Amino acid sequence: MSDLQTVVHGASELVVGPASDGGLRAYDDGAVAVVDGDVAMVGPSDDVRREYPAENADSGIDASGQTVLPGFVDPHTHALFAGDRSDEFAAKLRGKPYQEILAEGGGILRTVGAVREASDEQLVANLTAQLDEMLEHGTTTAEVKTGYGLDTETELRMLDAIEAAAADHPVDVVGTFMGAHATPDGRDPADYVDEVIEDQIPRAAEQGVAEFCDVFCEEDVFTVEQSRRILEAGREHGLAPKIHAEEFTRLGSAQLAAELDAVSADHLLHANSDDARALAESGVTPVLLPGTAFALGEDYADPEQFRNAGAPVALATDLNPNCYSQSMGFVLALACNGMRMAPADALLGATAHAARAIDRGDGTGTLREGTAADLAIVDGPSHVHVPYNFGVNSVDAVLKDGAVVAGEVAADA
Repeated sequence: MSDLQTVVHGASELVVGPASDGGLRAYDDGAVAVVDGDVAMVGPSDDVRREYPAENADSGIDASGQTVLPGFVDPHTHALFAGDRSDEFAAKLRGKPYQEILAEGGGILRTVGAVREASDEQLVANLTAQLDEMLEHGTTTAEVKTGYGLDTETELRMLDAIEAAAADHPVDVVGTFMGAHATPDGRDPADYVDEVIEDQIPRAAEQGVAEFCDVFCEEDVFTVEQSRRILEAGREHGLAPKIHAEEFTRLGSAQLAAELDAVSADHLLHANSDDARALAESGVTPVLLPGTAFALGEDYADPEQFRNAGAPVALATDLNPNCYSQSMGFVLALACNGMRMAPADALLGATAHAARAIDRGDGTGTLREGTAADLAIVDGPSHVHVPYNFGVNSVDAVLKDGAVVAGEVAADA
């Protein structure tokens, strides 16, 4: 017999996800009932409480004056790393470009050295700490990439760490293999590409942790043709393609993503309207990372060209040592203030559209009947307060499968 687990009611606004016209669907004075970890009903509080009386639930939560949202989905992170690069932050402020830092052995390569030296236990602890912080900020599903190993042994260790941290954590973790994040110091790029294709990808796929294969297609990193070979090899081994595209220069990587029917193309700071149309026609989700532009001092990507082309825009933190933020709420603020997105569009980008970017068609990023009851309760009477009150964490509590896993709630007396 199914048990009424939780009823959250009285919310000033309850956001459930996209409406039929692509806008945001929400209820005033809304409620959500949870049975066996899934959403049983959403709607006006009176209607939901008539069918599912809060007094009959294991937990009744009064959300008066608050907003209830689907848990955030963060579809692009490099959350597993070791070491500290705060001095590079200071160097960037003095005018040193990131690519110059990378050429001097900093950036990705510096983190690679720290990850190789870290113990397995330390890697798991580091990722767990990042997931804890992300959860406190309302994220209930997150993608995590490898890419700080750049050799077979360490890349597989990173996948092991992702699996171990995810096993005991409320956040649903989606693994991505990214051995093609950079060429290791002292290696010939062509030889390293062969290693990724012939050794790393087959073994990563066999390990069974990663769902996706990603590549950093960029000038002086991996060419379009090298990226094609890597992503095609990944797909042959069951790893769906994703791509870091058009971040510093426009090379044609967004067009490659479209040709390969990739799940997502990410960054896209230098993509144009032709790229946007190609992605839309191929069903590739564009993932914009305003935190990266903010951290680098670069111009923001243009979300309007993707929206005009019919491609739903996803948002992500790009959490990494060079873009050190675990907060999807901050990403919404940057999307609104930096990219001029409407708050409703930004919220969809951080929930339902973000779920598309990790190939989640099960209702992740929404609150509808039959979906997992993953939600965030926000301090404020509407979703607009998330980007509006950008200097604080506006998430009061987080529920995963209907159970409170972070923060505090106002329980019914």
